Amino acid sequence: MPPPTFTPGARHRHRKPKQFGPGARRALVLAMAVPVTSAVLAAPSAFAADEKTTATTPEATPDTNESLNSADQAIAANLNTRVVDERLGGNVSGVVLDAKSDGTVWDHNGATALMPASNTKLATATAALTVLGPNHRFQTKAVYGDGTLTLVGGGDRTLTSADLAEMTKDAVAGLKAAGRTSVKVAVDDSLFPEPTLAPGWNDGYYLDSVAPVRALVVDGHAVTDTSIDAGQVFAKQLATHGITVDGDVTRRTEEVTDVPVARHKSAKLSDIVHHMIKVSDNNAAETLLRMTALRAGQPATFEGGTAVVRDVLSRRYGVSLENFEMYDGSGLSRANRIPARTLAEILDLLTEKRYEHRLRSIRDGLPVAGEAGSTLGPEWGRFDDANSSCAVGKVHAKTGTLTGATALSGLTQGKDGRWKVFSFVENGSTANGNAIKDAMDGLAATVNGCWT
Repeated sequence: MPPPTFTPGARHRHRKPKQFGPGARRALVLAMAVPVTSAVLAAPSAFAADEKTTATTPEATPDTNESLNSADQAIAANLNTRVVDERLGGNVSGVVLDAKSDGTVWDHNGATALMPASNTKLATATAALTVLGPNHRFQTKAVYGDGTLTLVGGGDRTLTSADLAEMTKDAVAGLKAAGRTSVKVAVDDSLFPEPTLAPGWNDGYYLDSVAPVRALVVDGHAVTDTSIDAGQVFAKQLATHGITVDGDVTRRTEEVTDVPVARHKSAKLSDIVHHMIKVSDNNAAETLLRMTALRAGQPATFEGGTAVVRDVLSRRYGVSLENFEMYDGSGLSRANRIPARTLAEILDLLTEKRYEHRLRSIRDGLPVAGEAGSTLGPEWGRFDDANSSCAVGKVHAKTGTLTGATALSGLTQGKDGRWKVFSFVENGSTANGNAIKDAMDGLAATVNGCWT
């Protein structure tokens, strides 16, 4: 069945200072006028070990549910029972908010910071769309100077060989008009510094989970040097048009005297974010983190990017960063620690009309339970058991999976017709991975109200 249409509500009445514990509500949105580029950005905190969680006093379910309607009371009661499912282990954080009122429906250790895996991408996407804007496009260009045709990377992870072929046609036309039939080919990926590992990464991530982060790549090739690889593709295409390429592809920095001969612009950032969230693209996330940092006047590094994310979330939106530790853009870092409540607060922004234009691609990109081709598709065994299958088409959520960490955070329309924002994160369960996901899907089905 098709998912219900999501329409953001009117601007929320207020954002009261958030109190952790019973009756918690969202933080006050701080002044929107503060430019990210001029903010004083705080550095990330020290490296966290794999076993580390930032724990707070365990929280009980809010109040006695006297302020909740009957549907929310049922959600809270059922979650209290189901969160102790042995498949989830004993280290679970969870929060459910009512999108219209900002009220807390349920909270179980919601301020405890756990490893969020790819739920980290929600923070990365929010910052990228805010700093760069949803209509931003990334540019790749070719310039000519000193007998060399240089392909200049602009942080477009979506560049394809077909795009490069169109650039090649323009470049060849310019070369032949100038009477040149041979050139050297170089690449300029100096927009980003030399790739490094983020805290919490290991060499085993290359090239299976992520490629070294560079400013130039074609067809998403998973190779160690994506820039030289792109230059080689470019050189081969030049050769098919009768241009002789002298020597191997090298690195070169664009000079101010170089003449532009071709350029390509990516799709809008909103489209890139939509895809990144839908399939949980690690490479796209890490590239966006760097491009966001550059636009905000920070270095194109893990540290620069995560500092901007923190600034955007806290200063621009009033999202709580208590116990928040972020070291990369993709969520691959095993040092990341984000409370379920913070993830829920980020998602709650998607329910506000005033942010719809800016952040809508995150909301629309959330995988839908049972949606083939997404991380909640049947090919991943999601929402396919007796308890959760009722929620197919009804739950929109970002997944997160690392060894020892599973997360599911998103939106669903409850039985009362009101949209609920939820986040569930577990760390350290020893159960089978599929069993953990089934238990998580069951929690989401509980919030939807179809599993009663």
